[in-house]
Amino acid sequence: MKPRTFVFFGIMGSGKGTQVKLLMDFLKAKDGKESVYAGTGEGFRKLIASDNFTAKLVKDCMNRGDLVADFLTTTIVANTLISSLTPEKHLFTDGYPRNITQSQDFEKMMEFYERENIVVISIEIGREEAIKRNKLRGREDDTEEGFLRRFNVYMNNVVPAINYFKDKKDYEIYTINGEQSIENVHKDIISKLGFSY
Repeated sequence: MKPRTFVFFGIMGSGKGTQVKLLMDFLKAKDGKESVYAGTGEGFRKLIASDNFTAKLVKDCMNRGDLVADFLTTTIVANTLISSLTPEKHLFTDGYPRNITQSQDFEKMMEFYERENIVVISIEIGREEAIKRNKLRGREDDTEEGFLRRFNVYMNNVVPAINYFKDKKDYEIYTINGEQSIENVHKDIISKLGFSY
């Protein structure tokens, strides 16, 4: 099987991170290939832990529920590709791209790395379900107001970023119902990708 590229989208609480891990494990068991994980959340957490001036600005931005500046977000992903991507590895992005500018940058990256057959997976849950799940997570920025702000950012920025790939050569978009059990969401993804157990 040729290495594949998977772009995961989903609002906070959609279970996107869990599904990325499940698919990575599934592919590893199936073809033995390594995967490169380019997750912006992980990148930002490392950056914030460095406790420098940039870290403070990023933390303030995230606490407000705003999107972090494009150049930083794209740099985190680009650095992962530079340090880890090889032709025989699968690639997963999680939390990137998050707006149309980043989608355009991502498209250029994929052309540069000669990646084809890119799969965009959008895990969708409704607003009420998202609020319920985010309350269970109990993060410091998960106030109702903070969540609604992030929800609006998602609808106004991330949804257009997904739609950017519609009808693009080499891109296939799959929408998955995220309001099912973790296992059934995973099964849906596997089935849409044409894999079998």
